[in-house]
Amino acid sequence: MSQGVEWALHTCLNLSWLDAPVPTSTLAAFYELPPAYLNKQLQALVRAGILTSTSGPRGGFRLARAPGAVSLLDIVTAIEGPEELFQCDQILSKGPGEHAGVDYRQSCAFAQAMRGADLAWRRELAGRTVADVRADVERGHPEAPANTRARIVELR
Repeated sequence: MSQGVEWALHTCLNLSWLDAPVPTSTLAAFYELPPAYLNKQLQALVRAGILTSTSGPRGGFRLARAPGAVSLLDIVTAIEGPEELFQCDQILSKGPGEHAGVDYRQSCAFAQAMRGADLAWRRELAGRTVADVRADVERGHPEAPANTRARIVELR
């Protein structure tokens, strides 16, 4: 998984505590990230309907939906795409005992195990939202929302 997923997750959490759009440069400075690369991730989140983008001097990014309506899977899929993590190349078709016309993605025990793990992982991420993580963070670090808002003001 790319670094962009981590960046997108944290950025969505931070945006959940803010009421106004935040420019890419400010969001990037928050964690000392390269603005151009972060902007690519943010644009992917806009295309997925997770963020909105406003241009102009008071423009920037903000959540397009309530934090409870954005699953962690939504964010991962926006950045990484919907493909399964394990790609079966059907190497069994080149080994001894191969059978022409067999789709080894369907019969390979490894492909099946990996598909099951991928589905379990996706179900877990689909069942957790930005609001869930936000609540966890606020329980463990009640100062996080205020600290985030203060840091954003400082970086503008």
